[in-house]
Amino acid sequence: MKRPPRTTGGRVEQLTVDQLCEELQIARSTFYQWRQVGKAPRCLRLPNGAIRVRRDDLDAWLAALADAA
Repeated sequence: MKRPPRTTGGRVEQLTVDQLCEELQIARSTFYQWRQVGKAPRCLRLPNGAIRVRRDDLDAWLAALADAA
């Protein structure tokens, strides 16, 4: 059963790189290494160059890791 995405003010929650790293308890460099080798969750690049990860993409990525374990 798929749960609805978390929202803030009617919008889907988007995490910054710092928020993601804090939640996963990883170093920023680890996140960028994962991105480089294609192992990170799906990311969005904003027009200003900032990277965001949608909460539902992170949840799906974590679920896939749990299924593979």
